[in-house]
Amino acid sequence: MKLPVTRKKALALLQQLYRLYPDAHCALHYRTPFQLLVATILSAQCTDVRVNKVTESLFEKYPDPQTLAQADLPVLEADIRSTGFYRNKAANLIGCARTLLARHAGEVPKTLENLVVLPGVGRKTANVVLGNAFGVPGMVVDTHVKRLARRFGWTVNVTPEKIEQDLCRLLPREHWVQSSHLLIWHGRELCKAPVPLCSFCALQQECPRIGVHRAR
Repeated sequence: MKLPVTRKKALALLQQLYRLYPDAHCALHYRTPFQLLVATILSAQCTDVRVNKVTESLFEKYPDPQTLAQADLPVLEADIRSTGFYRNKAANLIGCARTLLARHAGEVPKTLENLVVLPGVGRKTANVVLGNAFGVPGMVVDTHVKRLARRFGWTVNVTPEKIEQDLCRLLPREHWVQSSHLLIWHGRELCKAPVPLCSFCALQQECPRIGVHRAR
């Protein structure tokens, strides 16, 4: 499917985002690939700020797959309750840790194929871990990326996997990881849901959405 914008226009907007957010990075706190995996699982339907508060003590209690695999389920549920959906998340965390021990010698795998079969891990979580822990290019599609990609005309699709495919075709591979961070930061700062703060945005000249409104 032909995208609404050209690669040239998309890259021009992306360069503006680089200038606006030179320090954009993964907002989750972690020291190891395993900790990033845990934090990203917890971040589903939860803010990064809340996750970071929870993991501050959680990582002291469960620093590695060995300790998390032996966690008492009700205790772990209480530990992560404030992140929401804590029953499913707790079961997935324990299952994930046990799978890492059983199939990967306690190490976080470095391929998408091996990550997405872990309990609680989908493509978004896998790409977060691959890009930030291992430097493997991947496109993270969360709610911010989905919203901005559609507003920018970078995709017309609605499912995360289709949007990921569109963005990977549109943007050079070396920009995949950082472009996700840039879109997330801009989504949190200005391009909010449901109403973006367009009048305060420095992307007014490049943004297709603002251009559409001006033409009306």
